Amino acid sequence: MSIETTGLENRIIDRRGLMLVLSSPSGAGKTTLTRLLREEEPSLSLSISMTTRQRRPSEVEGVHYHFIDKDQFIAMRDRGEFLEWAEVHGNFYGSPKKPIEQSLTAGKDILFDIDYQGAQQVRANAPDDVVSVFILPPSIPELKARLQRRAEDSDDVIHQRLVAAKGEIDRWTDYDYVLVNDDLNRTFTRLKAILVAERLHRDRQLGLKTFIAGLVQDLSTSG
Repeated sequence: MSIETTGLENRIIDRRGLMLVLSSPSGAGKTTLTRLLREEEPSLSLSISMTTRQRRPSEVEGVHYHFIDKDQFIAMRDRGEFLEWAEVHGNFYGSPKKPIEQSLTAGKDILFDIDYQGAQQVRANAPDDVVSVFILPPSIPELKARLQRRAEDSDDVIHQRLVAAKGEIDRWTDYDYVLVNDDLNRTFTRLKAILVAERLHRDRQLGLKTFIAGLVQDLSTSG
């Protein structure tokens, strides 16, 4: 349960958790922003996707992804066990449904680092729980340079990611917020502001009506 307090009276307002969805073309910075946000907000849990792609040298099983084979993924998909799933660059990615719903019900916020296909499905399946943010690079040359500096993909894969970037960027209007990541610190500050504001959204304060009723009752009996 997530709580908000009202100073001396310490009254509790229940809040349902939210899903903060970050998407961007590969190399625009969403993974770095995800890491920074989790370091500063330890209560914000990361949705660990399942994927059929090969693990990169810098990745850890169960931390970055759960790496499974294609047959296992398809079986889970066919049983309806994913909140969202997508095929990207020939590999499958998906977010398991059950642990996500458990976290939201407990008032815990969940962070998603997913592409636009996944973001569309999450919004379609749980529209009231989603806050979506699209991260843009400052320019395509800078996007290419970031992919090259990462030094984890071949030239062919980098080319594929740049080709895919156009279709991904075209989806910017599907998102609640759009941030241009020209300066990491500034972008991170703005992302934190979005999270704070959305946590305080009226519709997520499940106990707000009861709390206000209590205030009104106090006024009526205070004389």
